[in-house]
Amino acid sequence: MRITQASQLLPPVQRGEQLTVTINGQPVTAFAGETVATVLLAEGRRVFRHTLKNGDPRGLFCGMGICYDCLVTVDGAPNIRACITLVTAGMVIETHSEMRL
Repeated sequence: MRITQASQLLPPVQRGEQLTVTINGQPVTAFAGETVATVLLAEGRRVFRHTLKNGDPRGLFCGMGICYDCLVTVDGAPNIRACITLVTAGMVIETHSEMRL
């Protein structure tokens, strides 16, 4: 769920152009200028993948592309950092949260 106004003292949130992206086969609304992580979080997804060794859940951690916890597959390309990748119209995003590796 996206906020529309951060505070009554601030103006409404300005958003970019409305886009449609696909997350794990489901079309969802995104806005130009948002990162893949922003869209995933707005859709209520907190787990983006599980670790190979123990199957531990991973999601957004550092938010600036350093830790690699937010890896997803974008348009068929694996291991894309969701926190620094901007969405584009028609983008296909796949998390690895539905299966334990």
